[in-house]
Amino acid sequence: MEGSIPHEALWELTRKYGDASLSDLDALKAKFKYRDFPHFIQTWLWKNQFLREYEDFAFIAEAVAASFRDQNILYAEMFYSPPDFFDRGLEPGRLTEAVRSGLSKITGVEIMLVPDLVRDFGAELAARTLEQVAEVRELGVIGIGIGGSENEFHPLPFKPVYERARELDLRTSAHAGEADGPESVWSAIRDLRVDRVGHGTRATEDAALVDFLAEQQTILEMCPLSNLRTGVVDSISQHPIRQFFDLGIPVTVNSDDPSMFGNSLAAEYSVLEKELGFTTGEIQELILNGIRCSWLPAHRKEALMQRFVEHPHWSPHDN
Repeated sequence: MEGSIPHEALWELTRKYGDASLSDLDALKAKFKYRDFPHFIQTWLWKNQFLREYEDFAFIAEAVAASFRDQNILYAEMFYSPPDFFDRGLEPGRLTEAVRSGLSKITGVEIMLVPDLVRDFGAELAARTLEQVAEVRELGVIGIGIGGSENEFHPLPFKPVYERARELDLRTSAHAGEADGPESVWSAIRDLRVDRVGHGTRATEDAALVDFLAEQQTILEMCPLSNLRTGVVDSISQHPIRQFFDLGIPVTVNSDDPSMFGNSLAAEYSVLEKELGFTTGEIQELILNGIRCSWLPAHRKEALMQRFVEHPHWSPHDN
């Protein structure tokens, strides 16, 4: 969510709290160009300084939901990062309440919440965050994840946290294979026993891992344009999503942090068509994969897929 704030909404927050380095909206947009993944993290933290009160989260949640609605997105499982704001005295439960209050103002899109426990703050704070968000799960908290500096913080210490999440009947994901290599993916799968792997891009560095992903039908939350913007791949032509798709690995397409990367879900599909040769039928399969791999109950998945395939702009394609 914090990476999906429309620029105009973020500009309002910079005016609320002040930033002398920003002369206008164009200067704000220019901030979102990255040398590498660590520089992206630095920019992420810079942007977070303008989120200081619960009302700020209600404000951005409403703006993000309106943006999704305007893109014809019907359903999303959206990360948000409560641990980033502990030092501001913002409690995960009340922060979640603020987010839901903002989301509820927008109709036409359903958004479930996935708190990112943020590996940079350690497993102890992750465990505390988990317990607090679980208390307000009726607000649409559906699962957990860990993002942050993957290259500096190994998944293994978070194993007890993930075991506890399963006890609480929450689903699980973890960033792996983005800023770190195959070992991070192996650990997310074997130690954390995740339901989905966030990214998984660098799994290609280990042929045995790629075979395992195909055999076990491990779900990957792939974000091609994000990986390009942060330098995980040098070009879209080098992105492994085509390889993984052809191997039958259940890949989904996600926009990651669209306001920070200048992309959209539609742009992701467009670049796959133009740069990696995905056909219309294959794009449709990716869209349906997103529904199949969601954490909705089975009957909700079926209903959502029907909304797509029965839409007048959706027609059968053989290739």
